[in-house]
Amino acid sequence: MKNKYRILKIAVTVIILGFLLSFSLKKFSGQKITDNKISVKMSEKTPVYFIDEKDIREIVKKENPSGKVGELNIPALEKKINALPAVDSANVYLNLNGKLNLDIRQRVPVFRLNKNGQDFYVDEKGIEFPISKTYSHPCMLVTGDVQKDEYKKLAELVEKIDKDDFSKKYFIGISKDNGDYNLLTSEGNYKVEIGDLDNIEFKVKGFKTFVEKYLVYQDPEKYNMVSVKYQNQIVTTLNPYFKENDSILKASHKDLAKAPVIAVKRNDDKPRPAEVKKTTKKITSSSSKPKTVAKPKETKKTEKKPTAEKPRTKAKVKIE
Repeated sequence: MKNKYRILKIAVTVIILGFLLSFSLKKFSGQKITDNKISVKMSEKTPVYFIDEKDIREIVKKENPSGKVGELNIPALEKKINALPAVDSANVYLNLNGKLNLDIRQRVPVFRLNKNGQDFYVDEKGIEFPISKTYSHPCMLVTGDVQKDEYKKLAELVEKIDKDDFSKKYFIGISKDNGDYNLLTSEGNYKVEIGDLDNIEFKVKGFKTFVEKYLVYQDPEKYNMVSVKYQNQIVTTLNPYFKENDSILKASHKDLAKAPVIAVKRNDDKPRPAEVKKTTKKITSSSSKPKTVAKPKETKKTEKKPTAEKPRTKAKVKIE
């Protein structure tokens, strides 16, 4: 009897709890999600404004026109927000009091790429997304035929430049010409050729050494390009439009014009022997000895071979 009473008691309790739970769920589902019950948080470290709170609220209203909690499809809403190009991740959830929370993280551009006449942003993960009509984020401008598999390495290069005070001061842009990357500088009209995206720290260190030991004493418009893509050396190209370079360029042209031309002898050009005229005399008597005719001495002409100028070696800067 006692066991039957206990089973009956448990059954009644479960029925009552089920009734209360269904009543609570019905009441909870019928609640309205008003504007004050929608919480939108942007969790990115660097502030960006590709989307704002107003845009998110409009998406919520479109996904749930009635505004009731029971008719809100949270997975579908979360998927809709994640599909936005400027959104990196989105997390949507409801509290027991009916408050809708949306934690959103936007993509932060590392550089802006101009490729084939089109502009778009690329984030730290190497993912591209379109520019906004209402907001422009300040970041490094990159031009040229950059491939998608290079986005991530290029993003790492830009981040290193932004973190280093020296690099951030000098480099304001990146271009890719004929397969080689060039860093555009803020001083003068020269660019720094780095070649590929490997050993970036070593190449930047080499340029820094060149600047501190030599370039600070020169006019920044003297050079057209400073190349650090070669190992342990720096090659500079003069700017032909800089007036002070005229004398250097003219001197180099004169040196090339004065360079002697060395004659090369052929194997078949053998020296011909000196021709000796034969003189014949009549012998008057048998006792008289014939006079010997002395042959003229052949004098060997020594040709002075012009000394070829030693080729000038390019100045090299050793990178320690």
